[in-house]
Amino acid sequence: MRQRSIGVMIGVVGASRADRRAARDAYEVGRLIARRGAALICGGLTGVMEEAARGAREEGGLTVGVLPGDDPRHANPYIDIPIVTGMGYARNIIIVRSARAIIAIGGSYGTLSEIAYALNLGLPLIGLGTWDIPRIGGSGTRMVMVETPEEAVEEAMKKIPNPKSQIPT
Repeated sequence: MRQRSIGVMIGVVGASRADRRAARDAYEVGRLIARRGAALICGGLTGVMEEAARGAREEGGLTVGVLPGDDPRHANPYIDIPIVTGMGYARNIIIVRSARAIIAIGGSYGTLSEIAYALNLGLPLIGLGTWDIPRIGGSGTRMVMVETPEEAVEEAMKKIPNPKSQIPT
């Protein structure tokens, strides 16, 4: 198998209906992820997912969409690799498990579930205009809240152990 260096995969999670700020932030986060040489993984649909994928794609990055349904044609037009699951919201664990860090932007209850998975798994988790979840119990894992897309991507890259590892393609 030939290896191509595409860096790591960073998850971007958020609602399928994004307000203006969340859409703008998601687009910029996607662009910055691609500029850092990382691939973007998301839910592959509209809103935050589409804007992040659009930003990454326009910057020449690789985009992966983990779809809740069973039709790859439902992916937004900026997804390079649509993964169909037929699992509905249960597909959220696949997004989180596949990423080396998660950036949550805005969001609703689906985003909250992805935040919970990331916290439970101890993944680096960065919040940008999303749920502010206090640390509960003795867990050392917590979400880092930031104000800008630049801070979000910088925090994600800083918290990923060995971010230069390669993904076989």
